[in-house]
Amino acid sequence: MVNLKAGSGDPIVENPRSNITMNSVSAGVCMMNNSWRDQQNQSFINFISSFLTANSFRLNFVPISPDFIFNCGGLSVAFIFVTKWECCNVETIFSRAKKLKGQFAHLYVVVSLPTREQNDSFVRSYFKYEMQLGKPTFVPVQDIEMGFEKIVKIAHSCGVCKQQEAKSKLKAEKIQSVQNMENFLRVVTSIPGVDNHDANALNQAIGSIEGIAKASKEYILETTDLSSDKAERIVRFFRDSKFYLCPKIN
Repeated sequence: MVNLKAGSGDPIVENPRSNITMNSVSAGVCMMNNSWRDQQNQSFINFISSFLTANSFRLNFVPISPDFIFNCGGLSVAFIFVTKWECCNVETIFSRAKKLKGQFAHLYVVVSLPTREQNDSFVRSYFKYEMQLGKPTFVPVQDIEMGFEKIVKIAHSCGVCKQQEAKSKLKAEKIQSVQNMENFLRVVTSIPGVDNHDANALNQAIGSIEGIAKASKEYILETTDLSSDKAERIVRFFRDSKFYLCPKIN
């Protein structure tokens, strides 16, 4: 389970979706929008900086379209972070969300709604501006510190999932490769007189059963250390039905 360390004495935030513990190795990079930073209280920016440092994230201030972009585990996750919900001025928030969702595959909108009135306003506005559920995902929070902690948890979880998917894909490819090689050996060694060494030599020189079936005796002799007799047997096996249909005697 990941323990997201809180800065400035805040409680530890746990992420139940991952089992990787953050340490001295960089967990990723956080890019913060310059304009968004200038609109916040300095104390909150200090909190963000402290929280990111405690959890091994590097912080950069750059002119980007969203408020934040996190790069974790080879994945970019973008965030709009609304720290002040003004009930009379919400159209720009939803317009911006609709615009950015077309630019970022992974976009979240975190909204601080500390009062009941603001929460009710958000719900009404969400349906008024015809937002599609999950496109992008909105994350209401009670305060801005909780909101930023949610942002880091989401970004880190997305990165971990990306890494796990990559590992699973590599594992599946490795298993498939082993299975393909086993099938290759099974077919080639079914040729009378051809052993594993011969099969490996053919695999390295020609690479596939289809290639071996089309190869001439001369080509097999030229590219492998097989004897003339074995090369002749291989050619006959794939081209002479009387030969490949006869039983193999071990």
